[in-house]
Amino acid sequence: MPRKTRMYLPGVPVHVVQRGHNRDACFFADEDFRYYQHLLAEGMKRYGAELHAYCLVTNQ
Repeated sequence: MPRKTRMYLPGVPVHVVQRGHNRDACFFADEDFRYYQHLLAEGMKRYGAELHAYCLVTNQ
C-alpha cells in the first residue's frame, strides 16, 4: 500500500531526516558533506525556506 501524500502547510515547521539506503552512511568524505551543505543552502534560497537547526549524526 503506498504512503499517504504528505501535506506541507505554509508557516508550519517540518522535521526532515536524511538517511542513506538501508541506513547506510550518506557521507563518505568531508567533500560529500560540504557538497550537501551547498545543495541545502541553494535549495533554501530557491524555495524561501528557513533552517532553524540541524544535527549531523554519523554511524561509525
